[in-house]
Amino acid sequence: MQNSEQINQLKSLVQEFLDEALKQGASAAEAALSIGNGLSVSARLGDVENIEYDCDQGLGITVYFDKRKGSASSTDLSSDSIKKTVAAACSIAKFSSADEFSGLPDPEMLATEFPDLDLYHPWDVDAEQAIKLAIECEDAARFYHSEITNSEGAAVNSHQGIKIFGNTLGFLQGYQSTRHSLSCSVIGQRGEEMQRDYWYSVARNANDLEQAAAIGEKAAMRTLRRLGGRSLSSRVAPVLYAPEMAASLLGALMGAISGSSLYRKSSFLLDSLDKQILPDFIHIHEQPYLKKALGSAAFDGEGVATKTRDIVSDGILRSYLLSSYSARKLGMQSTGNASGVHNLTIDAGADDFEAMLKRLNTGLLVTELMGQGVNRVTGDYSRGAAGFWVENGQIQYPVEEITIAGNLKEMFKNIVAVGNDVDTRGNTRTGSILIEQMSIAGE
Repeated sequence: MQNSEQINQLKSLVQEFLDEALKQGASAAEAALSIGNGLSVSARLGDVENIEYDCDQGLGITVYFDKRKGSASSTDLSSDSIKKTVAAACSIAKFSSADEFSGLPDPEMLATEFPDLDLYHPWDVDAEQAIKLAIECEDAARFYHSEITNSEGAAVNSHQGIKIFGNTLGFLQGYQSTRHSLSCSVIGQRGEEMQRDYWYSVARNANDLEQAAAIGEKAAMRTLRRLGGRSLSSRVAPVLYAPEMAASLLGALMGAISGSSLYRKSSFLLDSLDKQILPDFIHIHEQPYLKKALGSAAFDGEGVATKTRDIVSDGILRSYLLSSYSARKLGMQSTGNASGVHNLTIDAGADDFEAMLKRLNTGLLVTELMGQGVNRVTGDYSRGAAGFWVENGQIQYPVEEITIAGNLKEMFKNIVAVGNDVDTRGNTRTGSILIEQMSIAGE
């Protein structure tokens, strides 16, 4: 079956759900369908550990009886199941309390333009080829150095799927996407000490993945450099977050400006719109239309159009992240973020990683974070960390068993620089981030 034919058939199925909801008395309804398949292969110590083919489908529907809401889902897409699933959602709605803020998005907010975002690149890889790639990746790591003594394995994953969303306002759209990845994790040993680390690559197009051997070698190098780790005495010092760790800082910021946190008054950035929350050189924005990017989408989980827009410019908070529901609770309009942000990007500075180390001068480079010690209400921040102690811009030795702490409000204001060593492997695009000072608790 041609892809366009399959999408049209699935659209018809979603429309059938919506029509059935109206037939059963709902005043409005929305439905989302996803169908996908993939291959996952893992190898360890040169042998196949797991081969898994998956094929999944599911549809969820939400119905509204004026301001009462009910939801149900099913993996059975037969006509009889459609009627039963809709009936279940309607039954729930009839027993639900009315909520004046619930309902479909404002019609004028719905997406009307659907550019090709180049998200669909199926990978013609079979289990045998995937096994060879995984073993090649792991072998590159295992035989990189004699101190690599064990492995947690390497994995190849390939997934492709279709998502369809529709509502009774006349919105009915769908798109195809793919996601492929290759990863490796190994263990190093020096004397009695053991450490582990990993590396991975992920992309819409398998041709954009890093080479298998390069991923394995990087996993080995990252593991070896952690051997000989020690703790630090407690102190206050500058802290440089490596790009893959810096993304968590932006994640904490996004959580604090999300609609659900704001209308519940459980955010340390309450009433911060149009106020300075970061240094004036900071620019954070969404880029939902980037070709082949992992966070690209023309519409959010409600069908609301996404937009290229500033979230922070000149260090000033310009926008919250709102769904239709949270926007109504706050007396505002949806920002197209019902399903999160889309390619969140912080503009890079001029410095590469080596230059960022020089700017750090003497302080802590963080390459791993542990725990969930972020209080979204107060902004208090305390997380276990590992990384490297740096002096005069040069890495001196690995450190572990430490805790870094501060308050996010002050941490954000004390950002000194953002590197151009941008990590593009996820929905958040950031380089390394240097914070002027934080508390470090050690031995």
